[in-house]
Amino acid sequence: MSDRRTAEERALAAEGSVETLLEALPYIREFHGRTVVIKYGGAAMRDPALRDEFARDVVLLKYVGLNPVIVHGGGPEITEYMERLGLEVKFVDGLRVSDAETVEVAKMVLLGKVNSDIVQRLNRQGQPAVGLSGEDGTLFEIRPVAEADKVGFVGEIERVDVDVLDHISSDYIPVIASAASDREGNSYNVNADSAAGKVAAALTAYKAIFLTDVEGWREAADDPATLISEATVDEVREALPSIDGGMRPKLVACAEAIDGGVQSAHIVDGRRPHSLLLELFTDAGIGTKVTP
Repeated sequence: MSDRRTAEERALAAEGSVETLLEALPYIREFHGRTVVIKYGGAAMRDPALRDEFARDVVLLKYVGLNPVIVHGGGPEITEYMERLGLEVKFVDGLRVSDAETVEVAKMVLLGKVNSDIVQRLNRQGQPAVGLSGEDGTLFEIRPVAEADKVGFVGEIERVDVDVLDHISSDYIPVIASAASDREGNSYNVNADSAAGKVAAALTAYKAIFLTDVEGWREAADDPATLISEATVDEVREALPSIDGGMRPKLVACAEAIDGGVQSAHIVDGRRPHSLLLELFTDAGIGTKVTP
């Protein structure tokens, strides 16, 4: 009897897996050949188990015919190294206040540690990846942000050279670190959310997905019950003056992506295992969806 129950349980589990695959099929068909820009950050980047799951999920996207492009920051890691070095950590409207020394630490962490780790994990899952920064192939042209007097060496992207990404993404998964320099060679810290929005717009990606450490955009930041599951870009713009902290640059990036022709932008809880696949391939979806 025990063996029979075990066999029945296995059969039920298999049926559930088949149902999941059938639910995903229409989405796989719809997204085949499409570009999806993924802003990678938060707990999904810090937790070892979530890092491996993220790599598997992205490789799966590539295998079923999507073209994933990853843009990443490394805020917690940068903060950790700054604190070790005794440097002040300060943010204004979600942007890290960056002097020349802060930018140097940020580039060291983003390019020497975080980017390399992501590329290695994707390679180990069987899909070749290429690490880039905004300086590679002049991928990003940048200028100082309007609030430079408050935040220092923080740059915003004026142009993304899509030719660089088009050449790479046909065979590899591009992994882009949010660091760049201007024409004079001055290095800048670039907000990863903003970079992801600009990349998505330049590529006219089908979707832009922002992984974060909350369920999505909330009307009241400290109340999960006020989660906004879907909003138009006009509703986002109307709400922006009253939004501060880390959610602000994500919503600004969503608006920029939509303005650039992206079909939808999603803010998703990266602490949840396989949140990327749940958002893309299930009927329910999770997080906040921003539409034109």
